[in-house]
Amino acid sequence: MTHIDPVELTQALIKCPSVTPKEAGALDLLEDILTQLGFDTTRLPFSQEGTPTVDNLYARIGKEGPNFCFAGHTDVVPAGRTDQWSAPPFEALIKNDVLIGRGAADMKGAIAAFVAGAGDYLSSDHHQPTKGSISLLITGDEEGPAINGTRKMLDWLKQRGETIDHCLVGEPTNPDKMGEMIKAGRRGSINGWITIHGKQGHVAYPHRAQNPLHAVADFLNHLTNTPLDEGYNRFQPSSLQITEIESNNPAHNIIPGDVKIRFNVRFNPHWTGERVAQWVREHLDNAKEETGFDYKLETIISGEAFLTTDDDYLSLLSDCVERATGKKPELSTSGGTSDARFIQRDAPVAEFGLVGATIHQIDEQTAVSDITLLKDIYADILKNYFYHYGNAS
Repeated sequence: MTHIDPVELTQALIKCPSVTPKEAGALDLLEDILTQLGFDTTRLPFSQEGTPTVDNLYARIGKEGPNFCFAGHTDVVPAGRTDQWSAPPFEALIKNDVLIGRGAADMKGAIAAFVAGAGDYLSSDHHQPTKGSISLLITGDEEGPAINGTRKMLDWLKQRGETIDHCLVGEPTNPDKMGEMIKAGRRGSINGWITIHGKQGHVAYPHRAQNPLHAVADFLNHLTNTPLDEGYNRFQPSSLQITEIESNNPAHNIIPGDVKIRFNVRFNPHWTGERVAQWVREHLDNAKEETGFDYKLETIISGEAFLTTDDDYLSLLSDCVERATGKKPELSTSGGTSDARFIQRDAPVAEFGLVGATIHQIDEQTAVSDITLLKDIYADILKNYFYHYGNAS
């Protein structure tokens, strides 16, 4: 069995500048290594009108259930001001035992750790006589629109009749140190655009116009003065945040005809995206009645809230993390969205990866020792998972 150094593999992946939606050789590299480990691999390029084609990879070893799936993404966000980095963002240099590079923590380090951990497990005495399969669902579209990645891969699996029994996503879940946090759910997210309609006119003749900017405060008060809820089991209260107000007005002597307000709601399982949109519309209707200004509302639901309730699976993960780190990880639902929001429809899913303190920042980095530690945790998870669910001795 091929031995894989997780740090060297992380470096090799970082050297593939796979900024969404570019593959840049990252999936080629993984496919080659996974094939050497005995995995059957399938490349899954997907496209949709108006969006770029995205390359994805599915790999599986084993034919029987249970199927333990590791999900992740090789795409990364842009490096930004490269002159501000202490090391080139795609050279994967190690300084004082810290690996610096775009994707080091989010999440090429975790992918490398899982591939190396799977290699260790498959070559160990614990592997036989395990019943079950290991699979990897690797997308190139997590940091982008998330249209041609995980969602379409899951549809492809359904069409083939393949089932995922449990899934672990390798997102960087630990705030500061390894072992602090497992994500056991995520808040939902809905983006919205409100257009308040007025009547354009000259500022010197306001009686001939209707200034929608004067109605903004009333509309916002209706949206922000009433909390959506007080929280939910393992979830903080749902939150509506205004992110932009603009009238696209090019002159100081014009009353604009319209004003646009952009907002986002992060919501807990008290809500569905559709119910949040209805709540917003009801409050806007009240503002319309008070002010006399008409409005238009547009919304896009980017993910529903979910909470993984498979306590047996969560306990298995938690025990493996605690055994390696000495810390009992918090089962958290904090943070943004991830592709787990799609996977949860098909299988119990949790997230555990590296420390996320520097993700999307200049000098994104991870400790070399953390990558090796994560590899050992992933190998231990596989051993215990198949002992428990696969009836291995």
